[in-house]
Amino acid sequence: MASSSSDCKQLEEGFVGGVEDKKHNPVHENFLQKHAAFFDVNKDGLIYPWETFRAMREIGSGVLLSTAAAVFINISLSQTTRPGKFPSPLFPIEVKNIKLGKHGSDSGAYDSEGRFVESKFEEIFMKHAHTHPNALTHDELDELIKANREPKDIKGRIGGFVEWKILYKLAKDKNGLLPKETIRGVYDGSLFEVLKKEHAKRKSSS
Repeated sequence: MASSSSDCKQLEEGFVGGVEDKKHNPVHENFLQKHAAFFDVNKDGLIYPWETFRAMREIGSGVLLSTAAAVFINISLSQTTRPGKFPSPLFPIEVKNIKLGKHGSDSGAYDSEGRFVESKFEEIFMKHAHTHPNALTHDELDELIKANREPKDIKGRIGGFVEWKILYKLAKDKNGLLPKETIRGVYDGSLFEVLKKEHAKRKSSS
């Protein structure tokens, strides 16, 4: 999606929606942390279920899907990202430890530290983009999900399935394709801001 030079300047300077964001994420964060940080609405390093819900709504997800995502994501990741701490009934997720919540049955595009692995990302399209070299169809996405399944990894299989299906629902293009750069954007978290702006634009024009 093309952006004007003024838009780019605003983003570089930490402006979002015309409002200065003085709490923007530090540049040393890895891709997985950047991905997770979008859901940390108040930027305090913790993601609570109501923040997950709000963030999902902001990128265009419906109320039911946002509620289900908030419950699933926070229950799944809260204790995993809070090692050694007593379980909290508020189910917070610690962004700094998000790498501990990395599940199996995935593409491998994040390594064990949450860093982006370019070669694994490219493998997605080398192996599964049969129709278009830089995009996945719905059927090709299903093929990818099945290919990533690991034996007896129920949690990872469910996590991978849910993540990819939500991404396809919210980010597919008008031809029903999931473009390569869109998928890259979800890995580094930049796609969420794009979806947020598009959703806000649709709401304002309706």
